[in-house]
Amino acid sequence: MKQIGIGIAGLVFGVVLALLIVNSMAPKMMLIESESPYDFNTTVERFEKSVAQANWKIPAVHDLQATMDKFGHDVRAVKVFELCHPDHAAKILKEDEERIVSSMMPCRVAIYERADGKVYFSRMNSKLMAGMMGGIIDEVMAEAYEENEAIIKNSMK
Repeated sequence: MKQIGIGIAGLVFGVVLALLIVNSMAPKMMLIESESPYDFNTTVERFEKSVAQANWKIPAVHDLQATMDKFGHDVRAVKVFELCHPDHAAKILKEDEERIVSSMMPCRVAIYERADGKVYFSRMNSKLMAGMMGGIIDEVMAEAYEENEAIIKNSMK
């Protein structure tokens, strides 16, 4: 009986430890950050050009610095770009079961400046998310992820 209690305690400890590890690593796995070799404005210009060259669209840009300024807050430069590839979006939006991921559409990429003057890209790791979804969502999101990574890489050349 004592051995069973020790085994259960070990199992509980193992589960708790695994949850703590996953909890501490999840944010680093869910978001990707890349440093740009350029200043903020150059990074934005190169990114917009790279998006156009890849035949993606930018339906909206959120200038969070300007928005915060309207509310009396002074923050460093940060823009969030909504990226859309209509062919990818249509594959997901045409089926009822796949529409659940529409809250993550369009893809978003942020470009921001830190206090040291360095500029970064950040985005959701949609490839990781896609793997959890399966089916057409997995296929489309994984493809979009690869294309978005290529867009970012090309804008840093």
